[in-house]
Amino acid sequence: MKKQLPLLLFLSFFMLTGCEDFLECTSNRRPQIHDANFKDGRIGVYYYQEVTTEIKNEPRDNDYGYNYDIYGNLPDGVQMFANYRTVSFEGTPEVAGTFTFTLMLYVDPPLNYDYDSGEYENVMCSESTSKEFTITVY
Repeated sequence: MKKQLPLLLFLSFFMLTGCEDFLECTSNRRPQIHDANFKDGRIGVYYYQEVTTEIKNEPRDNDYGYNYDIYGNLPDGVQMFANYRTVSFEGTPEVAGTFTFTLMLYVDPPLNYDYDSGEYENVMCSESTSKEFTITVY
């Protein structure tokens, strides 16, 4: 019975979730924001930091549309700029403090036409992700 337990769990998973959802996500294609250690800023001194993004497990990630949002506060004088798969934070900080914000990434996957079904299919496991960052200004 112990040897059959993994097989029973696997089959139960398919019965509860359905094969289609599981198989669509086996490639684990999802947006990813890379880690970045934000350096400290100084009031009145130009600040620049980059964060890069990609589609995990997707060699054609240049075919996707990338959209970004910020939730939280950037230091006054620092702005976010998106250049496709790279996001930069730049400007001259005007106030001291610790500023924590969340970078949201939303992707628009290319639509693949399935000739058998006559429909467009989305091969993504997820179309968004987020990561929290902090900038400290002295």
